[in-house]
Amino acid sequence: MHHKLEKHYVNRVGWLRAAVLGANDGLLSTTSIVIGVAAAEPERHIIILAALAGMIAGAMSMAAGEYVSVSSQEDTEKADLIREERELEQMPEIELRELAKIYERRGCSKETAMKVATELTEHDALGAHARDELGINEITQAKPLQAAVASFGSFAVGALLPFTVSLLAPIHQMVYFQYGFSIIFLMLLGAISAKTGGSSIKIAVLRICFWGTVAMGITAFVGRVFGVNIG
Repeated sequence: MHHKLEKHYVNRVGWLRAAVLGANDGLLSTTSIVIGVAAAEPERHIIILAALAGMIAGAMSMAAGEYVSVSSQEDTEKADLIREERELEQMPEIELRELAKIYERRGCSKETAMKVATELTEHDALGAHARDELGINEITQAKPLQAAVASFGSFAVGALLPFTVSLLAPIHQMVYFQYGFSIIFLMLLGAISAKTGGSSIKIAVLRICFWGTVAMGITAFVGRVFGVNIG
């Protein structure tokens, strides 16, 4: 009899966070830029240029920021692993007792904790300490290039919608078209991220729509005020 493996959502956290953040930022920030420019200066070539510039600059910025951030995490993890490896070579007995104490705090008896620590140390001492002492495992381990590529691609995909709308929407209704299409896709994005992550779809959709409306509304207001003042 074959048993179906349990489905867990935590192993999706790394790529899901980068992808959702990138797509949401690409859609929302580019739409906000276009709405602000459209409210101030309703000229199609200016709006298209603003959308294109926002898409390219934002995607590059997201990728660079994600790479630097995750690289810093990776450097910290590597430094911790090097230090742990050195301690295992220099004072293995102390490290063994330290590992056993961790299992004791989790509920094992003293004898069981020492037996588990001994067997895991014999199997893979550094792996056991990395996982149970430092909290580093395959799921949470930093992957800078993967995070950067995911952020770049997802931002570009998200920004592609307002860019396309800026090409096709009627110029005098540009603000309304941008807002309408963006809210629809923000709802879709919120639902997908919630479904993928196993959380509440309703809460995710309401949250992303509320803050998206706030961001676009403020940008439109600023564009309108400055556009009128300049004019």
